[in-house]
Amino acid sequence: MMYRFLLALLAAGLPALAMAQLLSPSEFLPHEHGEQFTPHHLVVAYARHVADNSPRVQLQEYGATPEGRPLILLTISSEENLARIQDIRTANLQRAGMLPGTPAPELNQPVVWLSFGVHGNEAGGTESSMSTLYELAREDRADIKEWLSSTVVLLDPSLNPDGYDRYTQWYRRVAPKANTPEPHTLEHQEPWPGGRVNHYLFDLNRDWAWQTQPESRQRLALYQQWLPHVHVDVHEQYPDNPYYFAPAAAPYHEHITDWQAEFQMKAGQNHASHFDKQGWLYFTREVFDLLYPSYGDTYPTFNGSIGMTHEQAGHGISGRGILMENGDTLTLQDRIDHHTVAALSTVEVAYNNREKLLSSFSAYFKKAAEGTVGQFQSFVISKDNPQGKIKSLLDLLDRNQIRYGTATQAREIKGYDYRAGGNGSYQVKEGDLVIPSAQPMSTLVQVLFEPEPALEDSLTYDITAWALPFAYGLKAVASDSKVPQAEGFTLAPLVSNTNGNSQPAYAYLYPWQSFSDARFLSAAMKAGLKPRLATGRFELEGQAYPAGSIAFTRADNRKLGEAFDTRILALAEKHQQPITPVYTGFSDAGFDLGSESMSFIDMPKTALLTGPSTNANSFGEAWHYFEQSLDYPVFLISAEDISSEVLSHYDVVVMPEGRYAFSESQQGALGEWMRRGGRVIAIGRAVGAFAGQQGFSLAAKRPEQEEAAAGQRLLPYAGQARRSITNYVPGAIFKTQLDTTHPLAFGLGSHYYSLKTSSSAFELLDRGWNAGYLSEEATPIGFAGAKAVENLKGSLVFGIENQGRGGVVYLVDNPLFRGFWEEGKLLFANALFFSQN
Repeated sequence: MMYRFLLALLAAGLPALAMAQLLSPSEFLPHEHGEQFTPHHLVVAYARHVADNSPRVQLQEYGATPEGRPLILLTISSEENLARIQDIRTANLQRAGMLPGTPAPELNQPVVWLSFGVHGNEAGGTESSMSTLYELAREDRADIKEWLSSTVVLLDPSLNPDGYDRYTQWYRRVAPKANTPEPHTLEHQEPWPGGRVNHYLFDLNRDWAWQTQPESRQRLALYQQWLPHVHVDVHEQYPDNPYYFAPAAAPYHEHITDWQAEFQMKAGQNHASHFDKQGWLYFTREVFDLLYPSYGDTYPTFNGSIGMTHEQAGHGISGRGILMENGDTLTLQDRIDHHTVAALSTVEVAYNNREKLLSSFSAYFKKAAEGTVGQFQSFVISKDNPQGKIKSLLDLLDRNQIRYGTATQAREIKGYDYRAGGNGSYQVKEGDLVIPSAQPMSTLVQVLFEPEPALEDSLTYDITAWALPFAYGLKAVASDSKVPQAEGFTLAPLVSNTNGNSQPAYAYLYPWQSFSDARFLSAAMKAGLKPRLATGRFELEGQAYPAGSIAFTRADNRKLGEAFDTRILALAEKHQQPITPVYTGFSDAGFDLGSESMSFIDMPKTALLTGPSTNANSFGEAWHYFEQSLDYPVFLISAEDISSEVLSHYDVVVMPEGRYAFSESQQGALGEWMRRGGRVIAIGRAVGAFAGQQGFSLAAKRPEQEEAAAGQRLLPYAGQARRSITNYVPGAIFKTQLDTTHPLAFGLGSHYYSLKTSSSAFELLDRGWNAGYLSEEATPIGFAGAKAVENLKGSLVFGIENQGRGGVVYLVDNPLFRGFWEEGKLLFANALFFSQN
């Protein structure tokens, strides 16, 4: 134990093994709380101390981060409530319709969940979790004792321990003994990649719905066992910003209820009363909206909670203290005090409105069960979609507790056809996947599947479109009517890979249709199997194979002998990958398996650029893609270390989004390496590194400049933000035209829906292949400024420009954005494995 803890034991005259009294953070920690940042292991140690020494507190470890740090949750309430805590939890799930039964009246306890530190370098949040915990646990506050008699508080002190420790450990290494509040000093210059993000450099506050990261998946599994009535996500912003709390800014999503909006106002007024007494500055109803569904305020809101964000001045730039524009110094203690008061105020306002919270929560889920939340009654996913795509969607639905079923009869319905991009009629087939609106998670279903969210205000904080059928590349319809369905859905069983033939197979084939096919290709190549790519359509033994199909021939794998069959069949069973054995290479139509149209696929040795030149999120998305999604070896190379010698070891170099400043010698090395056969995959803003460069035909597409009329030159200063969004694309979906004969488009169907998060536009390539592009009639799904849309028409989305025997793959829109665009993962696999063909 820490020395202060031991000293307290000795001072009390107790044996070392005796139960100690509850200590404050300052009494427990080896430093005065608020004078230094606390490493994560000490935050956990303090939480365990409080749980061990307070009858009001229970602690559970619910998981671990990628770097092995524990994820913990503290349950805080009266002793009586803790004795029946599982009954209270069960009653709340009954109230939501997630479990059968009717909750007993004595179990009517509102549940408040306080989340601290989802952004690791917003460290004042995690620091304040300790003071909040102490205040809730101490026995000498009659007001809090009263609140906890009828309220359950769940407190997570650090949603992102890896990022938090990356920041705090760096700070403790570089900070001088005395705080230096001047912002230009070293302790205020946090290095790349910063502590905001987790191990894979993902922003966990954008991951609630998608749950791509282990921290999110483990936390949401526990969250869904509670479904709290109030959830607060504690953040920090830049030093000169006053404290922000609810009510949120517009746009509110249209499915947010009047009560949820009303409680936001009640909470804000309660917080304001406490801040007013201290003379603390604050603001509300600005900047932070409630639209994008994967935040720590919106996701709980779409799960029946009152989701709210708290933002304190601070952030990684502030350290223990920093000078503000008013000449005062913002201290770490200030940050702790403000966060603690706002957190406790949240518990207070929940207690004061407990009856309305519970009744409104019940009404929310009653309406959900009736299927009256939104326009659409059913979402139908065609059973003819590739099984890999359906399985990926089912995995996401299961993680979000969304219920689904199987269509029991064929019928015609009307609704929105996602593939066509408009309204029409659709023939439902028996056996299609159906997601009904009438279910507890009805609001979340509507939000995740709605083709285009209604925007009351186009000044948004994040992306404005995300519908899952677009993200997963699915044939699907949002139906205005209920589709009869039976509960549950079963994927088609894996077909026998031997066809009952006793002869050795000539080859094993499978079509390229989903990202699961790419994962199998990765596994097969790592196992030493040699594949070929069909660059066109052919038919063999009565079965048609589209362009992009993969073949493993016995001839290419003859060194494996009999192990060829056992190895590929074992892998297919492990990955549940349908593969078809064929017993001849002679086709019924098209080319034979020995044709030059069956292109051999080398296993590319791949480098991923990293370091300060790269965008941390984009690098992390690519890193996570290789290590966790594709499970394919990748080598991390600093962009600053690019040279002829380094490049000679790799076949492919992936450039995440970033701002690259290659020297003349580095540019020459890259050019020579590509001419010798090397391939660059440039993502998002990295594409711009090649625009206008000598030897490359890529050119930025510039909007036509209009001469400003006198009236335009006399526009008022007010309203400039709204006028500027005409050139802004915060995040919208565009239907992309494909050259379906090009390997970059294999498996994507007739169109690809691209999530565009930038207004950057590039002309179609003069020299190269424009595999994906926007037509002159392109219109966005979601918001994009009118001038930006006009300039994007007729622009490149993805393509290849050859340089000698190698070249560059341009991915103008980041297909790995936040790791949730499933169809983008397939596009990237095409770029990785097929760009050499």
